[in-house]
Amino acid sequence: MTVRIGIQVQPQHADFSRMRECWREAEALGADVIYTWDHFFPLSGDPDGRHFEALASLASLAEVTSRARIGVLVNCNSYRNPNLLADAHRTIDHISGGRVVLGIGAGWAERDYEAYGYDFGTSADRLRALRRDLPIIRERLTALNPPPVGEMPVLIGGGGEKVTLRLVAEHADVWHGWGEIDTYRHKAAVLAEHCTALGRDPATIEHAWERTSGPVLELADELVAAGVTELTTSATGPDYDLSELRELIAWRDRLTG
Repeated sequence: MTVRIGIQVQPQHADFSRMRECWREAEALGADVIYTWDHFFPLSGDPDGRHFEALASLASLAEVTSRARIGVLVNCNSYRNPNLLADAHRTIDHISGGRVVLGIGAGWAERDYEAYGYDFGTSADRLRALRRDLPIIRERLTALNPPPVGEMPVLIGGGGEKVTLRLVAEHADVWHGWGEIDTYRHKAAVLAEHCTALGRDPATIEHAWERTSGPVLELADELVAAGVTELTTSATGPDYDLSELRELIAWRDRLTG
């Protein structure tokens, strides 16, 4: 059984050099996927604390790692032209030697929008924009010369049952969600229904999952038995405690033998 362990190294409250050390340490420990996020301000702690932008960070992450998948969990669709977003990821994919995951979502952090001059609008507005831009991203990726080195899977984050999960069924190679085991089972069933309606095999979509109310390790066996293929955790600055990552990697290694 193949189960990936991912970690989101949150680009907040730390020097860039410390964050870079954390990426290297996470890969050395055996992390399968290393993510950053796409915000302009910290989401916890001092709201005006140190913080770094996603795509520039991802390019650096590509340079200092050599094995793990890398990506943004997730890019906000509103912050960049979809053609530019695709091209930037293609370029970073070449820097990484073909390890990039293109993560994307509709966006939600109102402060980011207001401070950087984006129209926040409504949730429905942002979802309509995501629906419009996903095919543009795919088209640009196929038109670029040279193309991405790797497969560059598209990851869509979110759990909205009417729109987001349908977009996952239409466009995603990886779906990322969060919550408890019952939430996962319910959302996965809804996603499968959308896949059936569209004529897609649900098994062609990888399921990545994180838990926000406690250690994901407590549910790891149940989640994998239910269909999760990637368990994700997170670490935040300034210290970047990787103890949960170590435990998850040890669990994965016992599982896979």
